[in-house]
Amino acid sequence: MREVRPEASVTDGSSRRLDAGSYNAAMAGERMPEGPPPVVLPTGPDAAATDVARRALRVQMLATEHWSLLATRSMSWNEAFARASMFLSLLTGAVVALALVAQATAFGEGFVLFALLTLPVVLFIGLATYVRLLEINNEDYVWVRGMNRLRGAYLEIDPELAQYFITGATEDAVGIFRTFGTHPSSASGLDTGRFHAFVTTPSTIAFVDAMLAAVLVAIVVVQLRMAMLPAAGIGVLAFLVCGAALALFGYRSQAMAALYRESRVPDQDAPA
Repeated sequence: MREVRPEASVTDGSSRRLDAGSYNAAMAGERMPEGPPPVVLPTGPDAAATDVARRALRVQMLATEHWSLLATRSMSWNEAFARASMFLSLLTGAVVALALVAQATAFGEGFVLFALLTLPVVLFIGLATYVRLLEINNEDYVWVRGMNRLRGAYLEIDPELAQYFITGATEDAVGIFRTFGTHPSSASGLDTGRFHAFVTTPSTIAFVDAMLAAVLVAIVVVQLRMAMLPAAGIGVLAFLVCGAALALFGYRSQAMAALYRESRVPDQDAPA
């Protein structure tokens, strides 16, 4: 801070002369700005009101995330149904086209050529649909796990709500399967965790894909001048091999299957 000697004088922009002593006294009175005032937490009734407000804000944030996961899960399932419907519609159209071509060519070389050009495309779409459905199932597992975590946060805020939750609130196998509505370790019912995979949408598409592969193989074998009975046997073998390969791929890539294999935890709520 610059100091002016007493005998000196200061002139401002209006040509007025200021007394040096007054100027020094004014500059000495200046202070550096202080930081923000310290935060004082309320006490008594104000502290209780603040705690209630914080709890309400926390519940609101958790509910917002919960609704976001629900919306994302709904979009995933809509995509799964749309992909499956698109593939089955394409397959239906291909079958109708094959029937018309067969009627026009009397199952001649034109029919065989049309089938060999059409069915591989349909099979590719079916395989792509199967893989995408597996991915959607894995995504759905992530959304369910996140919602279970949020329910656990709800119970931390108010443990008395546990009696009203019929879905899981933990991220272990028991909580995940409870949210999906299955209890693979229940001693009183069917082990749905083991057999449920055969009735899912990806499994249905996998069976159709295996059938398409078998038809293609049978058509190719027939063109090699093989008798009908051996050709049918080879087609059945192709169906079994393709179905087993798709089932193995799905079993190894599914998060729910991994959860079932690694976490065979008894359900504490299951009746003995």
